[in-house]
Amino acid sequence: MCGITGYLSLETAPDRGAMTAHAMAMQTAIAHRGPDDFGLWQDPDVPLVLAQRRLAVIDLSPGGHQPMISHSGRHAVIFNGEIYNYRDLKSDLQNQGRIFRSESDTEVLLEAIETWGLEHALTRISGMFAIVLWDKQTRTIHFVRDRFGKKPLYIGWAGQNLLFSSELKSFHAHPAFVPQINPDIVALYMRYGYVCAPYAIFTQVWQLLPGTCLSLSVDHLSPGQALPEKMVAFWHFPSVVNSGKQNPFVQNETEATAQFESLLTECVEQRMISDVPLGAFLSGGIDSSLVVALMQKIATAQKQAAVKTFSIGFHEKSYDEATHAKAVAAHLGTDHREFYVSAQDALNVIPQLPDIYDEPFADSSQIPTYLLSKLAREHVTVALTGDGGDEILGGYQRHTHIPAVWRKIGWMPAILRRAASGIAHSIPEKIYNALHPGYPQFGRRMHRLAYLVGLKNPVDVYAYLVGAWPQVDKLVPGGQIPLIPLCDPDWQAEGLNFAEKMMYGDSLSYRPNDLMVKVDRASMAVALETRAPLMDHTLAEFAWTLPHDMKVKGMTGKWILRQILKQYVPSSLYERPKMGFGVPVNEWLRGSLKSWAGDLLSSERIRAQGLLNPDLIQTAWDNHQKGIVVDANATQLWSVLMFQAWYDRWMKGSS
Repeated sequence: MCGITGYLSLETAPDRGAMTAHAMAMQTAIAHRGPDDFGLWQDPDVPLVLAQRRLAVIDLSPGGHQPMISHSGRHAVIFNGEIYNYRDLKSDLQNQGRIFRSESDTEVLLEAIETWGLEHALTRISGMFAIVLWDKQTRTIHFVRDRFGKKPLYIGWAGQNLLFSSELKSFHAHPAFVPQINPDIVALYMRYGYVCAPYAIFTQVWQLLPGTCLSLSVDHLSPGQALPEKMVAFWHFPSVVNSGKQNPFVQNETEATAQFESLLTECVEQRMISDVPLGAFLSGGIDSSLVVALMQKIATAQKQAAVKTFSIGFHEKSYDEATHAKAVAAHLGTDHREFYVSAQDALNVIPQLPDIYDEPFADSSQIPTYLLSKLAREHVTVALTGDGGDEILGGYQRHTHIPAVWRKIGWMPAILRRAASGIAHSIPEKIYNALHPGYPQFGRRMHRLAYLVGLKNPVDVYAYLVGAWPQVDKLVPGGQIPLIPLCDPDWQAEGLNFAEKMMYGDSLSYRPNDLMVKVDRASMAVALETRAPLMDHTLAEFAWTLPHDMKVKGMTGKWILRQILKQYVPSSLYERPKMGFGVPVNEWLRGSLKSWAGDLLSSERIRAQGLLNPDLIQTAWDNHQKGIVVDANATQLWSVLMFQAWYDRWMKGSS
């Protein structure tokens, strides 16, 4: 695990000494991603410099140092991530006569490419990775990103220089980079609360799409050249889903459960390989509880110490899951630590967010994710998580409750649904909460559901569910949202029902652009590696062959995971309404954050920036302070606040 960066100069005769100095500054900017070692390499014939910051996890010796040169000298690589099946690959390569100098998975990756070629090697690799590979023979630089977009990779132009890095911080460290905000991407960000690949917030900067490879010949590259159309998928998600639907699993539920458990157990075991202390995040929910249960089973079988588990708690009961995690940990016998944080602890993180997320990002669960990562890092260097189960197995309420509701009311004329929506929304949240005292945030969810009832069709329903600002054309004057995979007809799968379409959309956009960004930046800010067994491509491919009722039964999602988990943990310990991993932004914006937010949202400041509509924002702010449409306003306001805070950190003084 690490951070990677560097650049290729297309200048006729660049100053090689200056290139070294610039690359050193670029790697220093992401030193937090790899505090254990750093390396830098320049090609003697081409003005290309590769740099890396290392977090040593596999093979702690100098044998894992990067940049790494292949035995033949043809290839040079910098690599961020882990290859989980590297031991099997290494054995195959040794059988073909390859000799290894280290125990590093980076060397296995490099020799796999040398032996099988890049395209074939990528089909055999299981892991999370962002790769920059230089081929001296063909004078081609290759950029590769893993199937799920777990590891980031930005690529863009700074004059005649092609920059690349794990984070945009490195771009700012290069003197030729002049950051220019793209208004279209501001509109995209405000629509979803995050920037969607292949775009980045700046003009002429892009993110590599998940599961794609970008190959650029130095001899056919020109400064300012657009790059997204050159990204080629080595794992095409729509094809994976279509194949699963066309070749469905035909055996019974018992056999499906057994096969899923077998696959997941192998994924967990691979991700427990580490030369440094390892543990797991445990929320007490289904996904993390199952991952930990399998970890503990494996550790016991291998006569290892109890698994270290970590959870974070809040004193506000409606946001606290620590008591549930503690009960699961006690049942499984893990070495458990829980950390209760105060509201002030969480608020203290907010000034750090623009540095941690150096692109606008508005998922408020970024705060507890960072706190949990920071606290876990005091004890371990690697942590397994339960991320990824919701998107492939119907874990969100929008996959379960919304389709059920729509089946009942979708036939009604829109005018009647809008009337019903208004009536349901007129009932205060506190009355709903009083009717269901054991259901945290029930009133807020009922208001959200009431709004959905009044929408036109399932497309509008999903757009609302995953959106921040619904009318960005008014919020970002002149901004036009570009086409992203989520809305691109060429990226759509076939034959999906309403719930499956939402699961597919979440996998295609929400998971890589929100969840993976959140976890990567929060964890790597404290040099903690996170691994997600449920985000293995073999599991995803298998899950899409399963009939929908093996994932969702009635309004209960993740059915197959529940069948596995109940073998290890009593259902009473995990069967409860899904809470998420949030913080009380609603309350904070009317309380302790009111002054901070009011300053960032001032009409004078926003008007001077010339990017957003100050009147629309002021109306949302006033409504929030009055308690009108609180939940929606908080989501919208947080997206603006995170943009404003980011702007203050990275754009003030930029020309």
